[in-house]
Parts: sequence; structure tokens; C-alpha cells
Amino acid sequence: MSRWLVLGLMLFLGGPLTAHSAPPMAPEESVGIIPRYLLQDPNGRAVSSDDFRGRFQLIAFGYTYCPDICPTTLVEMATVLKELGADAERLQALFITVDPERDNGSILKTYTEFFDSRIIGLTGSPALVRRAADNFKIRYAKVREPGSQPEHYAVDHSAGMILLGPDGQFIKKFAFATPVAELARQIGEFVRRP
Repeated sequence: MSRWLVLGLMLFLGGPLTAHSAPPMAPEESVGIIPRYLLQDPNGRAVSSDDFRGRFQLIAFGYTYCPDICPTTLVEMATVLKELGADAERLQALFITVDPERDNGSILKTYTEFFDSRIIGLTGSPALVRRAADNFKIRYAKVREPGSQPEHYAVDHSAGMILLGPDGQFIKKFAFATPVAELARQIGEFVRRP
């Protein structure tokens, strides 16, 4: 079954597929987060965490070949944006790849727009992606089946979403599989505060 068909079924059925490869982010992982990155948007333009000052940032790390964790996360991110209504203008949703060798700007644009056109995919050199992931305490590693071709691999990675405030500072990590209604409620409370 193609990944696009799986994604379409997920959206139609309104539920996540079972996650199997990514460990949830533990609360203690938030200690020492440095909420900074320097990457590229789908048009190749340099983007940093400072570019979204004045807006909240909802960030997820993942990759487009991900069979279940990332599509589920992006469905949840799109739902949060929808639930926020007009307040979604105060939030920038970002999907940062942990597979920059395969996820170029064009691929990320097509992938994120499938879920919601307001979600921006970010990529960069392997070194810049690694630095961003390290700053956010995101673990990831390629996993190859024995005897498989070099281009055939999965990427195990930390799952969940991270919320930054309008000042660019870390607010909260949301664990993978947090009910989407709870995500929308909590993020809405932050975004709607005067």
C-alpha cells in the first residue's frame, strides 16, 4: 500500500495508525533544550527560530518516509490548527526532517501540504539538521535491515511536538499519542492568553 494511500485513509478515518518505532519524549528531556535552529524552507531560503518571533511555534521532527509516527503527528498538527480557528494565525507549525539526504524542499512541501498548507517543512545539511535536533534533545538514527540496499533505511527518532512561545523560548513538550483534543485544548490556552 502506498504511503499516500495510507495517509489518505488516516485522514478519512480520523485516527492514527499504531506507532512502533519512535520512543515518546520523556519530561526530563526538556531540561537543557536550546530552542534554536538554522535550516532551509522548501524554497531554499534560510530560516531560523528568530524568523517566527511574535508567533508561537509548534515543532515536530520526523521524515517523509516515516510509515506511521510522522503522518499521525502531522494529522494532529493539522487538527490543532483547525481547532484554533482564527487564532491559528498566532501559531507557526513546523516539520523538521531528520532525513535530509532524502527530504529535499520540494518533497517536504508536497508532504506537509497534504496535511495542511500552513505547515512548513524545514531541511538543511546533515550537520545543521543534527545541530537542530541536538538543541531540541531529539534523538534519531538510521536503521538498515541486514543485506538491504544503502538507500533503503528507516529512521528511528524521538516523537512528539514542542511548543515555543512568541519570544522563542521553550514552553512545553507534548508526548506522542497525547489525545488530539487535549493537544488542541492546551495549545489553545497558551495561544489565546492575553
